[in-house]
Amino acid sequence: MTTATHLLRTRRFFPMFATQFLNAFNDNLYKTTMLLFVVYAVYNDPETETLFSAIASAVFILPFVVISGISGQFADMRCKARIIRTVKLCEIGIMSLGALGLYMAWSGWDLAIVAPLGILTIDTTLSIIVLLFVLLLAGCQSTFLAPIKYAILPQHLRREEVLAGTGLVEAGTYVAILLGTILAGPLAVDHTEWAAGGIVLTAIVGYTVSRQVPDAPAQGMIEPIDWNLWRSSTRIIRESMEDRPIWYAIVAISFFWTIGAVLFIQFPPLAKNTLAASPEVASLFLVMFSIGIALGSVSINALLKGAVSARFAPVSVVLMGGCVIAFYLLVKNWNGTGDAGLLGITAFLAQPMAAALLLALLGIAVMGGMFVVPLYAFLTTRVAGEKAARVIAANNIVNSAAMVGGSLLSVGLTALGVQAVEQVLLAAGMSLISAWLGRVLYKVEREEMTGAAGLAG
Repeated sequence: MTTATHLLRTRRFFPMFATQFLNAFNDNLYKTTMLLFVVYAVYNDPETETLFSAIASAVFILPFVVISGISGQFADMRCKARIIRTVKLCEIGIMSLGALGLYMAWSGWDLAIVAPLGILTIDTTLSIIVLLFVLLLAGCQSTFLAPIKYAILPQHLRREEVLAGTGLVEAGTYVAILLGTILAGPLAVDHTEWAAGGIVLTAIVGYTVSRQVPDAPAQGMIEPIDWNLWRSSTRIIRESMEDRPIWYAIVAISFFWTIGAVLFIQFPPLAKNTLAASPEVASLFLVMFSIGIALGSVSINALLKGAVSARFAPVSVVLMGGCVIAFYLLVKNWNGTGDAGLLGITAFLAQPMAAALLLALLGIAVMGGMFVVPLYAFLTTRVAGEKAARVIAANNIVNSAAMVGGSLLSVGLTALGVQAVEQVLLAAGMSLISAWLGRVLYKVEREEMTGAAGLAG
């Protein structure tokens, strides 16, 4: 913790940390406000609500699949600080359009549209199309920041500080998500105009802070950017696959984020339709998840004492799967009731099973944070500095493709009539695969350490 608190006082870390914090806060304030408003104030059908939640998740994730190859090249071959400032300037325009969409939806100044969706059609409005388009742009913005937030750390921090810095970035991201989620709950339906103003103001503050990030020039030879989306993506994935431990870490992280995507898709529909709870309770679920990830992200640094290792990865994700099963059983057997209408936070917390439900959510997230943070630190410290961003970008492509796949699977299961609560079991099954991958990675790590010790002897 001494290293962590020291880093927060340094210019080589804090402006980048604050920029990422504000970016995650703003993304989540916008996404959660939009999602809760649509689920609670627009649609009134469980299948349509789950479908929209899955579509929104896929729309935000899609840019990570499509353009991460280009964003990784930019981060390695151009000044990272300059990219951050450019992206944050663009955020002001993106969130201004998002604020317009939120205001249109809230005020009722809108146009009805029937949107084709493959073999399906969905009755919607112009404002929802605008909101989803802005979500896509926000995903593009985050795609350019994602490789930088980890790849810049070895450039500005000493090796023994990287795990602490990675944990702080991950914890800060989820605290930011927590704050954005807390605000989105009460603002989503009744005070949407305040959320619209808040996202624009936060974008302006974020750009101002980003100007303090120290320069981080390219560390290797500057090459031309390959603008071919397919070629640039497949190239960095192929290069990552050549390093077996790196590839195992990427696949393990991907399964973790697929679990997270499946759970996040289900939270709002579960809260409304299974637990008969208000938007504030749906927001509380996301809050507990965010608190847990932050706690896990920081605590794993203490357990590993600054070492970069996958030692605790298998047991962490097995315990995470156990918490997912506990959450499923609690929701499945939920019998809470309110006096009338949807349960508010106070009425929800008064239910006999509420504390156990929130504790299960917290356990899922704490174990998840302990699983994923060392793997990110492993990625950034194993490769040469001039390739770090491209490895993170390859990780983002595979992660995002897995999350999109999870979202599409959720859409398909919803179309087949599988209830949201049953889809939670998907996360438990994927935890077992993540545990196996974590074990394989740790085995390879130990083999390499043994080999290095033999050479030294």
